[in-house]
Amino acid sequence: MTLTQDIDTTDSTSDTTADDTTSGDTNSGDIEITRRRDDDSRVDGAPSTTTVSADLVRVYLNTIGKTKLLTAEQEVDLAKRIEAGLYASRLLADTDVPPAVDRVRDLTLLSRDGEAAKRHLLEANLRLVVSVAKRYTGHGMAFLDLIQEGNLGLIRAVEKFDYTKGFKFSTYATWWIRQAITRAMADSGRTIRLPVHLAEQVNKVVRTRRRLHQELGREATEEEIGLELDLETTRVVELLRHARDLVSLDQTVGADEESRLGDFIEDADAPQAEAAVEFDMMRSGVRNALSTLDAREREVVVLRFGMDGAKPRTLEQIGKAFGLSRERVRQIERETMAKLREPTRTGGLRDYLD
Repeated sequence: MTLTQDIDTTDSTSDTTADDTTSGDTNSGDIEITRRRDDDSRVDGAPSTTTVSADLVRVYLNTIGKTKLLTAEQEVDLAKRIEAGLYASRLLADTDVPPAVDRVRDLTLLSRDGEAAKRHLLEANLRLVVSVAKRYTGHGMAFLDLIQEGNLGLIRAVEKFDYTKGFKFSTYATWWIRQAITRAMADSGRTIRLPVHLAEQVNKVVRTRRRLHQELGREATEEEIGLELDLETTRVVELLRHARDLVSLDQTVGADEESRLGDFIEDADAPQAEAAVEFDMMRSGVRNALSTLDAREREVVVLRFGMDGAKPRTLEQIGKAFGLSRERVRQIERETMAKLREPTRTGGLRDYLD
């Protein structure tokens, strides 16, 4: 659930993804999820979520592995057919100058052939998506969801690919696949969503930190990362703070999974037990001292010093409450405070003066 993963910027190629993403051969094209019967931890033989997910991934990998990888010449040929099909589709959609009837048939065939070529190019590079998606597992999105988002990027790459540039399709498509996955993770892979542009900056800082760690043989400082990226140190610190993983306090810990993480984290703002006990004892001592006064003296002190939880009252406010003058209230306060200074009344409270 985070964007602190290390994004590998090395371009992948379709030639290198076959061994990474496929395993074993499949003799049937049927998609079937098998249930394991030897797992006693499941009720009535029902498959666990992890088992079903792994089976789905295995079926998907076996299915896409049936399409052969393309050579550079085949990629160019498919790209040309796609381009011709798109051009034919535009002509068919042009209502201002409709083509002749016989021309419509030819354009329709070209358009369909372009769609078939597009489908072939997509299917031949689905393993490339899996290869890229594997780098982002374990960070808040399921593997199949990563593959799905990567496939959307692959479709975009097929639509934008320009074979006249001379580079391989896999090199070009990797960028689109990576962008689609990282943006999806920025939108839904974190508990607290980061804007896409901020998530990209966070990824860049994390990649740089890991690269510098390999080069320097130690953790790079924020200043070194800032110099590498031409960023202020304060900005680097802020971006690294966004890169931290979020963990639920309700997450279970321990082998028995009966304890929760929040049970082991100290609340720094909570009062210490010793201080809380000392405060309760002091409050009890104050109540005992006040109990030695008569009712009016006790009430004047409580109101004057806000000991009832409200703001301290002025002499005038207290006088109005008791129907006394300000000077009389002042006199009562002075006499009462003199009584409270007697050791027999408040001697125990002197220990709390420090």
